[in-house]
Amino acid sequence: MNIVILKRTKGCSRLVALGRDKLIVLAALLVLFLPATFITAGYYLGVHNARNTPDNLGLAMQMELEAQRLRIEEATRTAEENMDALALRLGKLQAHVMRLDALGQRLTTMAKLDKGEFDFDRPPAQGGPEESRDKSAAPMAVPDFLKALENLSRQLDDRSQQLAVLEEMMMNRKLDEEVVPAGRPITRGWLSSYFGMRTDPFTGRRAHHAGIDFAGKLGSDVVAVAAGVVTYAGKRSGYGNLVEINHGKGYSTRYGHNQEILVEVGQTVKKGQVIAHMGSTGRSTGPHVHFEVLYNGRQVNPIKYIHASR
Repeated sequence: MNIVILKRTKGCSRLVALGRDKLIVLAALLVLFLPATFITAGYYLGVHNARNTPDNLGLAMQMELEAQRLRIEEATRTAEENMDALALRLGKLQAHVMRLDALGQRLTTMAKLDKGEFDFDRPPAQGGPEESRDKSAAPMAVPDFLKALENLSRQLDDRSQQLAVLEEMMMNRKLDEEVVPAGRPITRGWLSSYFGMRTDPFTGRRAHHAGIDFAGKLGSDVVAVAAGVVTYAGKRSGYGNLVEINHGKGYSTRYGHNQEILVEVGQTVKKGQVIAHMGSTGRSTGPHVHFEVLYNGRQVNPIKYIHASR
């Protein structure tokens, strides 16, 4: 094989003859030289790029770590806010339960229920056989838990209002029971004269008797048949030593012929409280108490109020 080489400087050409062996050597040099050249060029190019551009992998890792840190901080802040909200709600529920317990205890006392039956210091007795557990059932999620807590709070509010209404009704009923005359004005003795027309013990003529007489031992107790305020305590013509009590709601009672008066005007008395000692003062034939019931200022038959406590 012949290769012609032209030289422009001298304007002549040169003929170079290449044999088979030379061609093989030349081809081998080209095969070895070209890959080495590419490898060397790639190496220097990589070093150059590494020196002039940031590490993309390291930068990506830093960015991901920062994002994770921000997410953790956000989750922590959210959890703290939720815990604060739950603590506040729990405090309100505890306050509701304490009020309900106190209200329940008052109702138990007012209704005269057995304390062992309604003991608000202990949880109610419950029990039963254990049911098989559903392993596939998922635990309650946070939104479901918050919803259940909200429902419980509303139920406690409703129960509190209902019990408050019930307490008011029972208090009104108890007040009615306290202020409406009921029972006998004595602790010992017997009924000696009824309300209505009778023969007057002093004149022997028919006359209207405006009360009921209860005879007994001199100095025995005279008690109030209802709670109220004393409006009169002293001597009055015909009644002797008289006590008059205003009970409200139009009711008043009178207790006459007492030996001794134990209360004063303006004093508040309770039902069953001793207000005087039985005597025979005034227009009287012997130790007894003249008992009257007035409704809206008019004297009425006390017998139904006496029987009301039975």
